Amino acid sequence: MSGASVRLAGATGRRSFLGRLGAGVVALVGGPFVAVALDPSRAEAFHICGHTYTTGSCPHPFAPRTRIDRAGYPVHPKYGYPVDDKGRIYTSRDQRRRKICEQVVRARFPKTGHAVLQGGWSRCCHGQIRRIVDCCSHSATRINGDGSLTGYCFGGRKVFCITYRDTNVPC
Repeated sequence: MSGASVRLAGATGRRSFLGRLGAGVVALVGGPFVAVALDPSRAEAFHICGHTYTTGSCPHPFAPRTRIDRAGYPVHPKYGYPVDDKGRIYTSRDQRRRKICEQVVRARFPKTGHAVLQGGWSRCCHGQIRRIVDCCSHSATRINGDGSLTGYCFGGRKVFCITYRDTNVPC
């Protein structure tokens, strides 16, 4: 093995190496436009890890990274500390901190009616279990502006937007 290939193998995991290799083949065959469209870091900018469908993220100070705690309040997407409605570290009750689904969605999108966190699913993301949760309402449209889907909602509600919670449980 050459020095360059040893450094490449040491700096990347098998999955990322194969992904880059595949993107290179696609770029060679289909052109750079197709390779850019398949870039996983580009997809992550529009969706959260573990979510591969089309429903957009709920409003959040760090949208589209709509990470919440167990109670549905916003937390910093990378570090997990509580944040207020403006994305500042939450340190005082004088700061405004609302639940993302039940309060922020209802305030910004009054036609959704009573929005609630309902069903969800789990995925392995960045070495830990991530819980992706639907914010459900009786709205016929979702945050994207297109028709809403039933998803994991119940009681006649449909998915309006999604959010997630990192569990800190290894996978």
